[in-house]
Amino acid sequence: MTHAITGLWPALATAFTAGGAVDTARTLAQARRMLAAGSDGITPFGTTGEGPALTVAERQALLEALLADGVRPDQLIVCTTACALGDAITLGRHAIALGCTRQLYMPAFYFNHPRDAGVVDAVSQMVRGIGSDALRVLLYQFPSLSNVGFSHAAIATLADAHPGVVVGIKDSTGDRAHSLALVKAFPQLGTLVGAELDVAPVMLQGGAGSVNGLANLAPHLMRRVVSRPAEVSAADLALMQGLLALLGVRPDMPFVSAYKTALAEQTGDDAWLHVRAPLSPLEPAEAQAVRAAYRALGQDFATL
Repeated sequence: MTHAITGLWPALATAFTAGGAVDTARTLAQARRMLAAGSDGITPFGTTGEGPALTVAERQALLEALLADGVRPDQLIVCTTACALGDAITLGRHAIALGCTRQLYMPAFYFNHPRDAGVVDAVSQMVRGIGSDALRVLLYQFPSLSNVGFSHAAIATLADAHPGVVVGIKDSTGDRAHSLALVKAFPQLGTLVGAELDVAPVMLQGGAGSVNGLANLAPHLMRRVVSRPAEVSAADLALMQGLLALLGVRPDMPFVSAYKTALAEQTGDDAWLHVRAPLSPLEPAEAQAVRAAYRALGQDFATL
């Protein structure tokens, strides 16, 4: 079955200045690197990109900058997740007006465990509020972070209510069995996996691809995995495991801060260490451990 959104879409990291402003130039350079490595597109403003910590105006400005820098609208999945439903609609309308029809949406996440009816209503209000038949929505499933999940019943209701608009699920549960169950239950929807080690196994059963954070460090590696899921080499599997182990070299590290520390080591650019509050940079001992573990992998930045 052909799905509306397929392939590799790195969850683009957002660079910040020392003063906390969006560092547009570095973020654009990172986007260019992802596309040059063969990514089908990029996904700005997701969890790895610290999207919920950006204002509506910041997200609109950065989206416009990406397009002005040469990223095509069809190379973007714009994450519109926001605490206020009206902000998500504003972001969605802005993206649609710029030709960005692919959008990723997690319902408002500040109420603990809303019922299916509320989750369905949030997505439906968002779809109606944007009001475009061109809209293509991925449901963002990340309950360990957001406390909001999409049950199979909610997904079925939304797919039936918005055919051709709700086109897939971005599954960040990190649970391979859950991802495979989505593929089986909703073959008409594209399931894009966030857990890098699950990408190939899920694609072999009908998954549509991946939106993931590791591609910020290893876009060529993740391109190989997505392009040839049946032929992932032992070396590439070990490399994925080694890179993902960077996130856990010390307990309880914020994964975005760990990714950015590895990115700073990889690029030689410590400006990547900056994160937006409430996140904070790693403690010196944590950062040293991540950097040492990355160096031990012995990888070439240009080909990783």
